[in-house]
Amino acid sequence: MNEKRKRKIEFGDFQTPDSLTQEVCARLSVLGIHPDIVIEPTCGVGAFVLAAAEAFPSAREILGFEENDEYLGVLRAKLEGNSNGKRIRLEQANFFSTNWREKLRQVSGTLLVIGNFPWVTNSGQAAIGGTNLPGKMNIMNHSGFDAISGKANFDISEAMLLEVLRWFQGRTGDVAMLVKTAVARKVLAYAARQNLPVRDALLIKIDAKKEFNAAVDASLLVMRLAGGAEKFTHDYSVFEDMHDKHGCRVGHRGGLTVCDLDTFEQFAFLVGESPQKWRSGVKHDASAIMEFTRTGRGLENGKGELVDLEMEYLYPLLKGSDVGGGKPGREKFVLVTQHVVGEATDTIRSRAPKTWAYLERHVRELNARGSTIYEKNPPFSVFGVGDYAFRPWRIAICGLYKILRFRLVGPIENRPVMFDDTVYYLSFATEEEAVETYERLNSDSAMRLLTSLIFWDEKRPIKTGILNLLDWSRIGLDRQGSQPRQMELLA
Repeated sequence: MNEKRKRKIEFGDFQTPDSLTQEVCARLSVLGIHPDIVIEPTCGVGAFVLAAAEAFPSAREILGFEENDEYLGVLRAKLEGNSNGKRIRLEQANFFSTNWREKLRQVSGTLLVIGNFPWVTNSGQAAIGGTNLPGKMNIMNHSGFDAISGKANFDISEAMLLEVLRWFQGRTGDVAMLVKTAVARKVLAYAARQNLPVRDALLIKIDAKKEFNAAVDASLLVMRLAGGAEKFTHDYSVFEDMHDKHGCRVGHRGGLTVCDLDTFEQFAFLVGESPQKWRSGVKHDASAIMEFTRTGRGLENGKGELVDLEMEYLYPLLKGSDVGGGKPGREKFVLVTQHVVGEATDTIRSRAPKTWAYLERHVRELNARGSTIYEKNPPFSVFGVGDYAFRPWRIAICGLYKILRFRLVGPIENRPVMFDDTVYYLSFATEEEAVETYERLNSDSAMRLLTSLIFWDEKRPIKTGILNLLDWSRIGLDRQGSQPRQMELLA
C-alpha cells in the first residue's frame, strides 16, 4: 500500500462533499441549533467550517483544527476575500494529543461540535501500521473472552465521540457528527448507561455510497446536551433521510436498545429469559482441514485432498448460507473432535485411527490457528460443543441474513446436524418438542417483539443476546381452527 493510500485510511481522509455539509447545517438550523461557538476538530479542507459560517451567522467564532497542514493551506486560500473568514480561526492539531480542556476554557457560550471523524477501527489502523489512535483504553469495559474474540475492537470515531461528550460536562451545546450508524448507536447506548444529560438526540440516515463511495451504513448523529439540571431523555428519533420529518422513536429499556418503542412496549410481556439458551455453531477456524464435501470420488477436504476417515467424528454440516437461504443438506461434513469443550482428544487415536492420522498430518496448520482460545486446550480442539450439540432436532437461524426466518432441522443420515459459527440454534431430543417451539417462535407476538429489537443495518443483525431475551414459553398455541404453518424443514 502506498503512503498516500495509507494516510487516507489512517486519518479517515474522506473529505465531506460541500453539498452534504450544507444540508447538515441547514437541518441543524431547522432543529433550533444556533451556537455561539462552532468547533470542527478534524476539519480537513474545511467543508464543514465554511458551511457552518454560512448557516450560523450568530456564531461569534468558528474553530477549525486539522492535523494536515496542507489541508489548512487549502482552507486558508478558500477564506481569502471571504467575509465569513473573519470569524474563522484555524490551528494545526492532532485530535489525540491536543489539550481540549485548555482549548475549551478559552471559549464561552453554547457550543456546537460538528464534523466527520475517521471511519476506521483500531485493528484497521494496526493492519496498516497507523498511529492515529487514542491512548490505550477499554472504552466499553470489555474483558475476558469478549476482548479475545474481538469485541474490544472499536472504531476510532467511537473513542473520539466519547471524548467530545466529556467536553460538555457543565456546559450546554450540541454534537453533530457523520459516523457509521453502528457507532452512533453504541455512543447513544453509552450515554444512556452513564445517564449523560442528553435532552434530545436523533439519527438521520445518509447515503454513504453516494456521498463517500463507502459500502457502510452511516448517519448524522445529533446529540443535544444540557449543562444544568434540565430534564433529559435517552430516547432518540431515526429519520430515513434529510427530508424525513417524522422518523421512528428509538430508546433504551431495561438495558436494551429498542428500534421500535411502540411495538416493544406492546409485547414487552415476553421479555425474560429463553427457556433454552441459544448456541452458536461449531468454531474450529480451519475450514480447509475440518470441513469436507462428499463427491463422486469420495470425501474431499477444503484443499481438494481425497481423504478416508471413520464416520465416528464426522457430522453433517449446514453453513450459514444454507440456513439463511433455506438450502437443504448438500453433502457437507465437519470433523467434531470433542463432545464437550476441553475434553481430551487422544482417545481418537484408538477409536478412529484414520482420523487421528489425518489430524496429525495437518497438525502444523491446526496448531497455527490464530485465536488464543486454542492455546491451553487439547490438540485439535473445537469450540461450540456440549450435550446440546448432539441432540437430533434443532431450530436454526443465521445471524448474517437480513431476515427473521427460523429453520426446522432434523437429523441427516441419522446424525445430528452441525452448523458453522454464523448460525444460532436450539436443540431438542424429539421432533415434537422442536415443532412446538418452532410454532411459538414463528407466532406473530414473538416475531414482532424480536423485530422491535433488531437493527437490520448492522453487519450481524440477529444476535444471541436478542434471541435469549424471548421467553417463548409464555406464548400460547391455539391450533383450533387455524391453518397449519408451513414447516421449513431443511433436513
